[in-house]
Amino acid sequence: MASPAADDYLKTVYSHTEWQDAPITPSQLAAKLGIAPSSVTEMVKKLASAGLVSHVPYGAVKLTDAGERRALEMLRRHRLIETWLVREFGYAWDEVHDEAEVLEHTISDRLLEGIDERLGRPRFDPHGDAIPDAAGHVIREPFVLLADAAPGHAGRVLRVDDRDPELLRALEALGIDVASELVVTAAGVERGGRTVALPEGSAGVIWLSA
Repeated sequence: MASPAADDYLKTVYSHTEWQDAPITPSQLAAKLGIAPSSVTEMVKKLASAGLVSHVPYGAVKLTDAGERRALEMLRRHRLIETWLVREFGYAWDEVHDEAEVLEHTISDRLLEGIDERLGRPRFDPHGDAIPDAAGHVIREPFVLLADAAPGHAGRVLRVDDRDPELLRALEALGIDVASELVVTAAGVERGGRTVALPEGSAGVIWLSA
């Protein structure tokens, strides 16, 4: 059942549990994809019939082994393309998501392998998301969401959610990106010994090393 729409569903289901454990519900899936719940219900049925997801009425949507393999293939494409656009073409990290959404469905496996080799086989994309290798293996270190980190916690920014380009630009303006070192305080965060006033919503989109 290879189609851009099906691939987007599988990527979204997988990505939902990359940085937290709760499986995705159909209503959450509809919200993330910006699609009517009725349309999600129909697609989930098709994906289940194809053996790519498991789902019971009103329950969570989970990937089967086959669905996870396909999701990882598409995430590898998406994240390598994002990295390629930033490194080779000077795109900013808030500009690459939509471009990668288009290109991931069109480039050949040969070109993808060439991109991976040219970039030195990177492990993470510009937002800190892990790039699966050609065999589907993913390496990720222990993490904590900034909103859940206790005061006094010191960690490196591992990942910043890429859904809000405006927030990405605001964080970049503050000098905060993947690999930035932050210390959590009762009032917010410090960087380099100085208090940083993060934009609203930041605590829910930044993950630190545990």
